[in-house]
Order: sequence, then structure tokens, then C-alpha cells
Amino acid sequence: MLVDFCLPIKNEALILEVSLNKLLTYCGRAGFSFSWRIIGIINGSSDTSADILWDFKRRWPGQIDFIEVVEPGRGRALKRYWSTSTADVLCYMDCDLAVSLDNLPALIMPLINNEADLAIGSRLTSGAAVKRSLFREFISQAYNLLSRFLLNHKIADLQCGFKAVRRETFQRVRPYLVDDYWFFDTELTLLALRFGFRVRQVPVDWRENRYQRRPSTVKIWRDSWDFLKNLIAFRRRLKKIKKYPGSV
Repeated sequence: MLVDFCLPIKNEALILEVSLNKLLTYCGRAGFSFSWRIIGIINGSSDTSADILWDFKRRWPGQIDFIEVVEPGRGRALKRYWSTSTADVLCYMDCDLAVSLDNLPALIMPLINNEADLAIGSRLTSGAAVKRSLFREFISQAYNLLSRFLLNHKIADLQCGFKAVRRETFQRVRPYLVDDYWFFDTELTLLALRFGFRVRQVPVDWRENRYQRRPSTVKIWRDSWDFLKNLIAFRRRLKKIKKYPGSV
């Protein structure tokens, strides 16, 4: 059993080396029962992220690798790599490692043990611990409430950057994934539900990390407006998508 731990990267040179060392150390000490590798997925970067990854790949061949996707978009980058990966489980986390790595076993093991097809980190379920600004907390809560109202689901947190999916599940859902940016998470989760796959929500310890005064790439008002438009468009698409035979 092979797991890919993927880091989508857009101009993350300020924090990339720290994050790679942290993830590499954690995985090396974890004693996982499965094989693993760390994959950097560079998308739309103009800094030295690729040089940093080349150095890590040279020092840890077979354990660390990366690809470059010229066009921007986290969703685009993940779809591009996951479509060709041979790993059994495809996992991704934000490059700042905002979610504690101690939450990785709870995310991965349900898929390894065939107890779930998709596992998603949740900052809004019982047992989660979150440290971020009140404004960002309000925006997150508002988005998830609005999505539940428009799309009629019971997922607490769609947008947490901490997810893992079985490769065969992703391949079934892949033809229906349209968005190349942040809405990718919502599409992946709700399409998996639509097709009857088992979705596990995992409470996480999440901290708003801003290493070395690293600026956030999230633009609150612009992204909120885009999310609203995407939710409405996705609602129309879902009505036209039939469930797979045997789905629940």
C-alpha cells in the first residue's frame, strides 16, 4: 500500500524547506504500516520553490519528488498529479502545515483499512481545535452554512486543506471535477457523497500559520464572491448528474 503526501505549492519558498523537513521527520518517525512518499506539486510559482525541491529530491531519492504545473490553481495541480499517480491513497495538505501532523493517522488509516473512501479534515466538528482570527472564522462558518443550505448536505467543513482519497474513488469522480482553484475541495467531497462513497470527517488541530510573515494567498471578499457563484453553478450541475448504480 502506497500513500502520496502532496503539498500544493505556489510561491512558498519562505516556508517550503521548514515544512518539508517537518513532514519528512514526522513520516520517518511515525512507523507507518504503509509505504509513503512526499510529492511537491508546484503550480503557477515564480520563486525558488523548484530549486528547493530539486535539492530535497537529490538528498532523498524515491522519498521526495515533485512536478511543475505552469498554470495556477490548487485544484488544477492536484488533478494533474493525481490523475497519473500510482499511489493507492492520495493525500494533500496545505504547505504551511496548518493542520497538526499528529492528525495524519486519523486521516489515512480509515482508507488503508477500507473503512472510508474519502477522509476530510474538519475544523468545525466536535473534537477540533482551531486558532485563527475571528473574521476568518466567521467567513468559514458562513460559507459552510450557505453551502449546506444551497446543496443540502451535512458536511461540517468543506474547505479544510487536509484530505485523503482512495485512488479508485478519485478516478471515478475525476470526470466531474470542473474547478481548478479552491472550489475543488467542495466538488470532490460532494461528488463523492453523490456517488455513494464513504466520507469520513476527521476533527483536526488547526493553527493559522504565517511563517516569516508569509502573506496569505486567500483574498477574502473576492474568494467569497467566487464561492457563491460556484455554489450556485454547482447546484445546477448536481441536478444533472445521476448517481452511480448501487450508490446510496
